[in-house]
Amino acid sequence: MAKFLSRRATLAIPLGAVLMPALPRLAQAAPVIRAPAPDFAAPDQDGTMRRLADFRGKVVVLEWTNHDCPFVRKHYGSNNMQALQKQAAERGLVWLSVISSPPGEQGHVDGAGARRLTTERGAAPAAVLLDPESRMARAYGATTTPHMYVIDGEGLLRYMGGIDSIASNRAEDVPKAEPLARNAMLAVADGRPVERAVTRNYGCAIKYAPGA
Repeated sequence: MAKFLSRRATLAIPLGAVLMPALPRLAQAAPVIRAPAPDFAAPDQDGTMRRLADFRGKVVVLEWTNHDCPFVRKHYGSNNMQALQKQAAERGLVWLSVISSPPGEQGHVDGAGARRLTTERGAAPAAVLLDPESRMARAYGATTTPHMYVIDGEGLLRYMGGIDSIASNRAEDVPKAEPLARNAMLAVADGRPVERAVTRNYGCAIKYAPGA
């Protein structure tokens, strides 16, 4: 049975065993709600450089992902993540999936692999950003997959934390959980305050690149 292992709830549960992967050291200051979100420049699945400044005036959702993580599979296997991505697109939001797994670590893919995953899973992000040197992950303090962030049209960070309120890898828990990230992105899209702007994230630990 999954247990809350830390304040950030970093969990990995293969075959019923609870593991605690080592978290990366975060030398940079953590991002702050209602402060400018950390800028980034990262290539997408097609090699196009994407920068936060490119999306000025639009709400941006960042989703850290690792297709081999059971917690990520929970949300893609249940179609929850795809539904959120499509809802974001319908509202004019920019959804960016971020892959920070370095070469040799679980979840690492190149551009072709990212395109294949998007097709196979029926995913609908605006783009998949490749962060194998962990620069974006470090800037945002991302520690798990999934880990969610919402940035408003002025570039201010409005939400960071979990995708929902039940820290499990069971698809049957999705409809029971409070949809924290969904609530946050819709509040920001509607110009409303985010009631719970910082929540506990859960999932598989992101392995930072050596030296990152």
